[in-house]
Amino acid sequence: MRLLVLGGTRFLGRHAVEAALSRGHDVTLFHRGRLARGLFPGAREVIGDRDGGLEALGDAAWDGALDLCGYVPRVVRQSAESLRGRVRHYLFVSSISVVADPIVAGYDEDAPLRGLTDPATEVIDGDTYGGLKAACERVVREVHGDGAIIVRPGLVVGPGDYMDRFTYWVRRLAEGGDVLAPGPPEAPATWIDVRDLGAFFFGRLEAGEPGTWQATGPEAPGTMRGLLEGIAHAVGSTARLIWVDEAFLLERGVQPWSELPIWLPASESALHAPDLRRAHAAGLRTRPLADTARDTLAHERGLAPDARAGSPAMTRAREAE
Repeated sequence: MRLLVLGGTRFLGRHAVEAALSRGHDVTLFHRGRLARGLFPGAREVIGDRDGGLEALGDAAWDGALDLCGYVPRVVRQSAESLRGRVRHYLFVSSISVVADPIVAGYDEDAPLRGLTDPATEVIDGDTYGGLKAACERVVREVHGDGAIIVRPGLVVGPGDYMDRFTYWVRRLAEGGDVLAPGPPEAPATWIDVRDLGAFFFGRLEAGEPGTWQATGPEAPGTMRGLLEGIAHAVGSTARLIWVDEAFLLERGVQPWSELPIWLPASESALHAPDLRRAHAAGLRTRPLADTARDTLAHERGLAPDARAGSPAMTRAREAE
């Protein structure tokens, strides 16, 4: 297939482009050139800005487009309309965060979606992210109709993740000692290895089937206990998990998701319990947690000592407190 990738120079994008090239696809990579020019010698590279700078793509056509970096409906509309009639399928990478409150465990792709208090906002933060992604989905469906493919990942993890969520736990458990673990241990937890997500993208594009898929893992329902104990075992850690009650953490101002990554309080934890049957039927497969943990640790150990200096995740001093 001839594929156009919008983005492709950071974590998810790099792995997605690697997946496309490994499958023998002819890839054109469109990005701003700010991070990594010449990263993929096997791909054609076009430098431009999707916000007002799409003319760099000329009048070329592709079998499919993969939109990895769409967050604002106005900007997504520019690329979607520019590529109308020039791509057979337009795959937009959304998020399970589009699902509206109250989220009920077992929610599927037809669950109600978030809205925006201010439909014109272009501020991307915790309050607007899900609503903006939902609005972007609507734009893609409106413009591309039966050519629209929507994939909603959960938490994307693996080697190269710069957000320090899953990576915090890999690094911390590898250090050993007493490790603060947010209870309850059987609370749901979901994640998907970035490489498995990339394979799913191209499986959907190759199939050419329109629709929406929630894409996360593991294949069997995951828990915080299974996640943390699984990581510890994979990296050969002797760490001791100290399970701390949710109320205790919240009373002391510990920030879910960011300061203690992946953890969500009970009132929000249903986000970690989507119905994945549609994605599994479409071929989504996820690798063992141990493989992801070991590969992530190997990547982390290759980083500069100050690489995580700006991380919002809990410091050792805060953990001890």
